Amino acid sequence: MEENQYKGMNFIERLQYFMEKKGINDNQMTVNAGLSVGLIGKAKVSGKGMSSMNIEKILLAYPELSADWLLTGAGSMLKDDLNGIQTADEANPSTLPTTSMNPSVGTPYYDVDFIGGFDEVFNSQVNIPATNIVIRGFEKASLWCNVTGHSMEPKINHGDIIALRQCTLNDIQYGEIYAVVLDTIRTIKILRRSSDPSKLRFIPINTEDYDEQEFDKSRIMNVFEVIGSISKFF
Repeated sequence: MEENQYKGMNFIERLQYFMEKKGINDNQMTVNAGLSVGLIGKAKVSGKGMSSMNIEKILLAYPELSADWLLTGAGSMLKDDLNGIQTADEANPSTLPTTSMNPSVGTPYYDVDFIGGFDEVFNSQVNIPATNIVIRGFEKASLWCNVTGHSMEPKINHGDIIALRQCTLNDIQYGEIYAVVLDTIRTIKILRRSSDPSKLRFIPINTEDYDEQEFDKSRIMNVFEVIGSISKFF
């Protein structure tokens, strides 16, 4: 499986893939990692992530499993895979995502859905982040927030949190994912050129359930580059 396919999986799908490759069942991992009975099954059903404490338990029980791969799909699944990029601190639990109440540490996380009123929060001078998120590989992000909806699955899943960096229309790299605030709606889509130079194409990944749309550039009020997404871990 190619690396970009790993990134298309969510956290629990990558964990299941690792378990299948290693021949590990739910009960074995539960016992080996000291997890609560039924935790893995519940995560499979919900499609959501786990707390940082439980992720740390899994990584300590299976030291060959790459934390970066499990959390983001980046690099190789196993640390001893010579085709992957290895780092000296890859086995250190401190590479796991954490939260911090210190405003000088990490990137602000706003407990608000991008689709449901994010720009009001972003433009407020009095709004205070719920916490800061500290995670390696997302240093370019200027903020984190929640995301709902299914149009960008499996790349971005309902209930994930996304890392954003504010940019301008001139910064857009066509074919990449952006979170866009228009005059009446907010949406997260792949942006591409339109045959009409005054418009942009907004393309979902889940094309079975969602259609491509076009909107006038003049309607765009704010644009954010989507640096990445992870399952909510706190």
